[in-house]
Amino acid sequence: MDPVVILTLVAAIVVVFLVASTVRIVPQARRYNIERFGRYRRTLQPGLNLVVPVADRINTRLDVREQVYSSDPRPVITEDNLVVNIDTVLYYQITDPRAAAYEVADYLQAIDQLTVTTLRNVIGSMDLEETLTSREEINSRLRAVLDDATGKWGIRVNRVEIKAIDPPHTIKEAMEKQMRAERDKRAAILHAEGERQAKILTAEGTKQKDILEAQGAQQAMILRADGEAKAVELVFQAVHRNNADPKVLAYKYLETLPHLAGSDNNTFWVIPGELTEAVRTVTRAFGDEATAGPPQPVQREEAAATADHDDMSAETRIPQLAAGSTVSLDAAAAADEAGKQAAAAVSDAKAEAEAAKSPQVPRRGRTSGD
Repeated sequence: MDPVVILTLVAAIVVVFLVASTVRIVPQARRYNIERFGRYRRTLQPGLNLVVPVADRINTRLDVREQVYSSDPRPVITEDNLVVNIDTVLYYQITDPRAAAYEVADYLQAIDQLTVTTLRNVIGSMDLEETLTSREEINSRLRAVLDDATGKWGIRVNRVEIKAIDPPHTIKEAMEKQMRAERDKRAAILHAEGERQAKILTAEGTKQKDILEAQGAQQAMILRADGEAKAVELVFQAVHRNNADPKVLAYKYLETLPHLAGSDNNTFWVIPGELTEAVRTVTRAFGDEATAGPPQPVQREEAAATADHDDMSAETRIPQLAAGSTVSLDAAAAADEAGKQAAAAVSDAKAEAEAAKSPQVPRRGRTSGD
């Protein structure tokens, strides 16, 4: 082969190698640290970059996006001497590629150890119950400590979260029993409150019912009394409007007497003292009607004698009807007996009136014969 051709090929290979060693293409969100003869030179930015072949080399390739790091569960002792396993989730971002590469050997391990140490310091000042209910406080204290420590490493800690807190199995069982007891307590309280409200509402309903029934009974009694009062008033007005004389009133009085003992619950009946007077009034009424006509002295004397005889007959027939006397017979029987006696008195009065009309029987002679 011609030596010139060989030299040309060698020169071309060297040129290609030099060009490939000079050009560096950096992707987006990446940073490359360049060392020249073992010393940090610069950090390549995304895009096309030129370096010195052989002299410059890429030391570290870093991702400047926000990244997530999850640590393994670590045992931590609380203030009340209980061991709990806590694992955390860390969100961080590289802000200075040079510091992240040269200020710390392994920034992930450094962050993990710093997180565990800080977590033990924070949890050691809390009991188990406070640890379980104070996650926000623990997260904020962890973030403050980590952000202050990792700032010189060119790393910014954006967020720290506690992923899980696992107490011992015995503590879990005790917590479950406690929660079950709390639920039973709340259920019992709610049940008692429900029964209390039900009883209160029932009592209020009964009270309102009694009030409404009492008001209804009151209104009924008032309306009934108003009706009876209006009825009595109408009867009174009718009597006075028709100008009823004592004779009619006495007769109606005698008709009403049998109804006074109409109830089955009556065991005795008090005969009013006005009964004799009513019978006498009716007797006089029929006697006056029988003797109505031209006034004659003999008839007047006979009428007076007849009235006296009737009074004596009525008093003789019903000696038990004295004023204020009390009959110990059955109430209904007493009322019937009084009605019968009143009817008999009225019949005798009518018969004597008819006899007075007849001229064959002298009135005075009959009275003396009786």
